[in-house]
Amino acid sequence: MASNPVPPDAGARPSPGMILERLARGATRAARITHTEHLPPRIGSHADWPEQIRPEVIAAIRSAGIDRPWAHQARTSEHALRGESVVVATGTASGKSLAYLAPVLSTLLDGSEAPNGRGATALYLAPTKALAADQRRAVRELAAPLGTAVRPAVYDGDTPVEEREWVRQYGNYVLTNPDMLHRGILPAHARWSSFLRALRYVVIDECHSYRGVFGSHVAQVIRRLRRVCARYGSDPVFLLASATAAEPAQAATRLTGLPVVEITEDTSPRGELVFALWEPPLTELHGEQGAPVRRTATAETADLLTDLAVQGVRTVAFVRSRRGAELIALIAQERLAEVDRSLPGRVAAYRGGYLPEERRALERALHSGDLLGLAATTALELGVDVSGLDAVVIAGYPGTRASLWQQAGRAGRSGQGALAVLVARDDPLDTYLVHHPEALFDQPVESTVLDPDNPYVLAPHLCAAASELPLTEEDFALFGPAAAGLMPQLEAANLLRRRARAWHWTRRERAVDLTDIRGQGGSPVQVVEEGTGRLLGTVDAAAAHTAVHDGAVHLHQGRTYLVRHLDLADNVALVEEAHPPYSTTARDTTAIAVLETDTEIPWGDGRLCFGSVEVTNQVVSFLRRKLITGEVLGETKLDLPPRTLRTRAVWWTVTEDQLDAARVNPEQLGGALHAAEHASIGMLPLFATCDRWDIGGVSVPLHPDTLLPTVFVYDGHPGGAGFAERAFHTAADWLTATRDAIASCECEAGCPSCIQSPKCGNGNDPLHKRGAIRLLGELLRGVPEQA
Repeated sequence: MASNPVPPDAGARPSPGMILERLARGATRAARITHTEHLPPRIGSHADWPEQIRPEVIAAIRSAGIDRPWAHQARTSEHALRGESVVVATGTASGKSLAYLAPVLSTLLDGSEAPNGRGATALYLAPTKALAADQRRAVRELAAPLGTAVRPAVYDGDTPVEEREWVRQYGNYVLTNPDMLHRGILPAHARWSSFLRALRYVVIDECHSYRGVFGSHVAQVIRRLRRVCARYGSDPVFLLASATAAEPAQAATRLTGLPVVEITEDTSPRGELVFALWEPPLTELHGEQGAPVRRTATAETADLLTDLAVQGVRTVAFVRSRRGAELIALIAQERLAEVDRSLPGRVAAYRGGYLPEERRALERALHSGDLLGLAATTALELGVDVSGLDAVVIAGYPGTRASLWQQAGRAGRSGQGALAVLVARDDPLDTYLVHHPEALFDQPVESTVLDPDNPYVLAPHLCAAASELPLTEEDFALFGPAAAGLMPQLEAANLLRRRARAWHWTRRERAVDLTDIRGQGGSPVQVVEEGTGRLLGTVDAAAAHTAVHDGAVHLHQGRTYLVRHLDLADNVALVEEAHPPYSTTARDTTAIAVLETDTEIPWGDGRLCFGSVEVTNQVVSFLRRKLITGEVLGETKLDLPPRTLRTRAVWWTVTEDQLDAARVNPEQLGGALHAAEHASIGMLPLFATCDRWDIGGVSVPLHPDTLLPTVFVYDGHPGGAGFAERAFHTAADWLTATRDAIASCECEAGCPSCIQSPKCGNGNDPLHKRGAIRLLGELLRGVPEQA
């Protein structure tokens, strides 16, 4: 840790290279940097605004300090004004907001002069409340010279009831999220009729975040929006934006159901970016099965955040879990207190589950510079303007290259140089990446994976659509090829009833309550302080069994709580403040059954398959681990009900002859399959837009459905999310990278950097590293040429 504090925000900003040099002082620190990538600065290229942009709007933009647009901003505006849906997929801080705001504001200004009616309106969709609130601030500032012609208003779950009617009646640039569109706006479309009738533009910001099950749900919500708009005579143009999208036009078309033009050439200037890959050192401790243990990414990131705050370097540390964000902030605050008593208050945590007023206060403090450091989950990843950041520390690979670049791009947003540091977790993929930098820096971001035709996604949206307006056969083309086939099932389930030429929703309850578009399933669990009854926050229903089970350690706003009781019937976790010297990790067991095999390809004597499965999972215990070292202190049994999941999976089998050729005997077989399963789950995020927590796996020496040794990898969402299908289609490259990752690890018998999994329900036993390498090698010898 730095010992001589630099007054925060004092003097000229140090270069990113200088900041990294200070962090790496000392022999042990320098050795942790496995690679440094230097992205040079880029010169910008200007253009002129299209002639259709109102001069008042151009004047307002100039008063904000922008004399001329970048070429990609002008091209985006041209397409929008011609009535063409367009996706702008340029780098972070390249001015995408202005690219779509210029035509939107100009159109709203035109509409404000209409002699009759309300005038034009626009709808803005953000994946998070924080981004919508941030965009409202930006629009208000930019449109201030236009007076009341532009009336931006946020409409989400935090909007007070007394303000909602004003937004419906008078707001002409309404900022919301897909959740509120699904649950609040579309079911009440009659009350929004004047707004929807005048709707000219729909802006979809950070569109790459709509992936997997969430993206599939949002795709159907957008189709419902288009259908209701058509009912009121409008046909809005869609304007999409993303800093990190592969094949953006294709992904945007899949999301909206419309043809979309793409703008991908980034003509904005960019400051230098120094990107360091950082591997924590091995400790003297030993983990499960005696494996060597690296220092945790949490502890390492807390050290780096501390050092950066001491240097006065404004930093966000991105952390994968809510608990991790709280813990890093807590450790950094304690260490900063030892250096300067004024510094701990300038570091905080930011995560989902906070109350709205807590989130807003943190956003303001970060925006103003009152905070020097923030340990944040991905709740702060998307778009929120935190201009002035000097550095980003990423605690563990965030699951996709898209998210990695999104997080790295949070720094340097004022055009100055920036530092990004990826701190590797003790995990197969992280270890692979910090030693194979070409997999990060020489590859494009992943294709966005979503499946709007997933019947678990489509069916409830057909019901919601029918409740909004009776559903006819003419609507099937909008909702996709699977829609017609689902109607008899929905009738048989008494969810829809056909009358004459249309299907109607006839139930008393709301159709939109059939589904949670974020794929979380069920109502969130409220975390309540037992002694006072105070609501601390919420936990997603799907995570409750692992996050707030009896005995779990729960962190909130830097305070530590112990869960005294999880009441599943009432969706409440009762907690009390405590200070245990450990964290907790849930353990589970999983069984899997094949329901239907869609596709099967011979790989030599083995088989690669894709189809439908049923997974039965049960949380059975939890481990207590020391906070800094991760050392296991003990295990406690739990009595929680099993959960079943029907989903999609990829699986492969091997034969006795292949086992003989791979020299894998019966005693080694279970460990070899188990090791290959763990490593393949860890490596799949290189090939699909997922992380290892989106997917699961099971390996069985003799599976009752295949009658062969089998490894399954499945989507962790009902009906599938597209990840297993992507794995099936990229299996040769995916499993080759898996074998290489295991083989290149320096450990002898397997460790968290290659074949051990942090979420293994069997305590990472049995595992056989050499057997897994030989087994995967033999399987890959049978790959057909076209694969």
